[in-house]
Amino acid sequence: MPQSRPPYRWPDPDRDYANGDFIPGAADYPARWTAKAAAFRRALGKRADLDLAYGPSPREKLDLFLPEGPAKGVVIFVHGGYWHLFSKAHWSHLAAGSLGRGFAVAMPSYTLAPAARIAEMTAEIARACWFVGTRVPGPMVVTGHSAGGHLAARMGNADLAVPVARVVPISPLAELGPLMATEMNQTLKIDPGEADAESPARHPLRDGVTAHVWVGAEERPAFLWQARALSEEWSCPWTADPGHNHFSVIEGLADPGSPLCEVLSKGL
Repeated sequence: MPQSRPPYRWPDPDRDYANGDFIPGAADYPARWTAKAAAFRRALGKRADLDLAYGPSPREKLDLFLPEGPAKGVVIFVHGGYWHLFSKAHWSHLAAGSLGRGFAVAMPSYTLAPAARIAEMTAEIARACWFVGTRVPGPMVVTGHSAGGHLAARMGNADLAVPVARVVPISPLAELGPLMATEMNQTLKIDPGEADAESPARHPLRDGVTAHVWVGAEERPAFLWQARALSEEWSCPWTADPGHNHFSVIEGLADPGSPLCEVLSKGL
């Protein structure tokens, strides 16, 4: 077990959402992600269209990866990092699974906290979806991990108009209320009004959009609760992926034959 694990007490919102403290070797993951992503972009060559601007802000850029033949549609992957970490450059290799199934894949960056509030990030990802829709015909699936799972879920909410056929939030932060009590909220600045407006679980799934919620079975209890709460409010399926923690749960995105990749394109 990691030695940095915080001692148990209750209530402790920071411990509830401390993923890395409960994952062996957690500190090694970002470097591996970055190396795999860079190698993937190099190998893809001309089928990687990088740094396409989808909006006016400096971070409103996305990478578009194309399959070998005509695209059946497009999968948009929104990265996580509690809305204040990482960028599109860490995750390119995760496009391999959907590319192998004949879908184009878009990976946007977005403005991070504290430079942006979560509502602004939602608006940016919606712009990214509209932009991608002009570049790739066919059905659009939006997925994302953790904070990116939250933003992916928001693309399926009835209060937004986005050209999305399906959303598959992975380990989503679907209810923002508990995060107001965490130390990271000094950076995020979620208030009750934003929690109400930007919690996917508080808004219905838009008519015509299908959904499936995915989470690692070995994740923190708070994330299992978040995933199940969203599936219950949306009356959609959810899967607790056996053997996977918060960091490893996304690995299936790189494998065309994985159950996660199968769920992404189900019904399309």
